[in-house]
Amino acid sequence: MSDIWVVIEILRGEVKEISYTMLAAGRQLADGLKGKLSALLIGHNAQALASTLGAADRVLCVDHADLAEFNPEAYLRVTTAALQEHSPRLVLFGHTAIGTDLACGAACRLKWPVATSCRTFAAAGGELRYSSLTCGGKIIAEGPIPEPNCLATVMPGGYKAEAGKVNKTPAVETLSPPALDGVRTRFKQYIEPPAGDVDIAKQPILVSVGRGIQNKDNVALVEGLAKALGGVVSGSRPVIDQEWLPTTRLVGKSGKQVKPKLYLAVGISGAPEHLEGVPEAELMVAINTDAKAPIFDVAHFGTTCDALKLVPALTAQIQ
Repeated sequence: MSDIWVVIEILRGEVKEISYTMLAAGRQLADGLKGKLSALLIGHNAQALASTLGAADRVLCVDHADLAEFNPEAYLRVTTAALQEHSPRLVLFGHTAIGTDLACGAACRLKWPVATSCRTFAAAGGELRYSSLTCGGKIIAEGPIPEPNCLATVMPGGYKAEAGKVNKTPAVETLSPPALDGVRTRFKQYIEPPAGDVDIAKQPILVSVGRGIQNKDNVALVEGLAKALGGVVSGSRPVIDQEWLPTTRLVGKSGKQVKPKLYLAVGISGAPEHLEGVPEAELMVAINTDAKAPIFDVAHFGTTCDALKLVPALTAQIQ
């Protein structure tokens, strides 16, 4: 009852970064409880990926041809069967489309509680506690992890993914999948995002805009600043929804996760969905007239100046 599990996310044959963030959190908790950390790896011919999960004490592999690509119905059967059999103390899922789908489905089937949007955890005196963002990131909820079993979804930002990348070979065990006949959902096709634009995930400098720039014409001001800095422009969900920037420039939960050396946020409030995309920015600078905006809780530097006045002056100075 002191074991911690991490449900590994795989996309197109690669372990997603959130998995390493969860392994970092899981390692801390397992050590605090003096338990074991297990990684649940679901897929087809994915055993080779186990060698990249060295933070775990063991990797539990479930292999089946119908699990080659994420299938919510089939993955839920596998996950609930494994959890029901082994009954770990806490199971970590990514706070992603895949992770929340599985966590909520498993919680419903197993009748286990689930804590969502968790950033950090603590283990002291045999008790587990969580810290979770709520109300658009303006409130941090804290509390004990319910016993005897609980599920949790983990957001980026509380732990460094690098801490979950350990150069060690874990023990590998094979779990037999439950019967997957009768699954009504079928994977048809993976649709690649449109090509031809810059990949913001690989850019060292990003100037990102939010609804605070007021209108599409003001994007040009920010583009001038980005050019002066040698970077590119990205944006938050409201900007993309209004088609001020293409979807390839979206930073956040439904867009790209980025790791720039400099992330300059212009008129961005800092909702959790956006901050999920920038958990590992080396330097974050925020410009927002709302002094209580959540972006200031994570930014290294910030100002409440009017962005439409500051950006041209800053561009001139850099030039």
